[in-house]
Amino acid sequence: MTEQSKIPVPPQVDGDGSSSIERATRSLDLAKLGGLAIPAELIPPRRVLRRMERIEPEGVEPASETTPFEPCAPPVPAPFVTPAAPAALAVEPVTFNGPRHRIDRDLLRDQGMIHPEGGVTGLLEEFRIVKRQLLLHARELRRSGMGAKAQRILICSPLPGEGKTYTSVNLALSIAAEKESEVLLVDADFAKPSVLSTLGLPGGKGLMDALTDPSIDVADCVIGTDIAGLYVLPAGSMTNSDTEHLASSRTAEVLDRLVQGAPNRIVIFDSPPALAASPAAELAKYAGQAVLVARCDRTGQGSLEDAVSLLSACPNIQLLLNGVHFSPSGRRFGSYYGYRG
Repeated sequence: MTEQSKIPVPPQVDGDGSSSIERATRSLDLAKLGGLAIPAELIPPRRVLRRMERIEPEGVEPASETTPFEPCAPPVPAPFVTPAAPAALAVEPVTFNGPRHRIDRDLLRDQGMIHPEGGVTGLLEEFRIVKRQLLLHARELRRSGMGAKAQRILICSPLPGEGKTYTSVNLALSIAAEKESEVLLVDADFAKPSVLSTLGLPGGKGLMDALTDPSIDVADCVIGTDIAGLYVLPAGSMTNSDTEHLASSRTAEVLDRLVQGAPNRIVIFDSPPALAASPAAELAKYAGQAVLVARCDRTGQGSLEDAVSLLSACPNIQLLLNGVHFSPSGRRFGSYYGYRG
């Protein structure tokens, strides 16, 4: 092995044997600096340093240092309450308070109509069956959401002289006998009105007057009768534009007024013949049911088909055969009530 010499020490500048770093330290007095002093106001309180201790807001008396931090419970949201639906506004029922007039019973008897105070006859029984089907269907239409249209029944025929007015009056007399219903018979044959003369009632303002004059309340035009539950609305003034008035937006308002607040009121329209005058087709738009009267010895199939086509705006059209004298069993409605045995 070769002999290695020690690393030579740099020569000393002064006689104390200190290095240049040691001399710089003594000259700058760095040893006296120690650490930087932190102002007292910057030192955080001891409670802040404590784990899970609360910091009180400014102006609040500090809690004791020994008080443990109690976390606040999360806010409980208020239960959502569905706002109640607004109560339906009560609709004031429309009542007919006009003067009451007596219906001529002798005139009804002479025309072969139902006699209100008479006994049970075949005619009465036949219209009992017809009205029961119509009233049942009206309730079904109302439950299905048809509204006021469910309470309106249009009585029509293809041509004049087939028995539409005869059917309208007898059906109204039959429905008036119901214990929980009332009926309003409307003469809607504006060109040739005949309901008032059939019943022996006086004339006056009617449906067409209410349609043409917005200041007229149609309820004030209704005539009361001495038969409980039976009311009549005349046709009113004659005009050459009856179809145009029926096609106006006011018609719906006027007709709705007749059944406002009265769900048990049935409105029967005695309309003009479908193939002879145009108002029947317009009235069909406002009726839930239509009864097309056909006379067995007069109405042809082609006329029936054409009338049904014109009344197609009504969703329910039924046929009523009038003037039938044939009975397969040899018996007639009403004979049972005179049977004793």
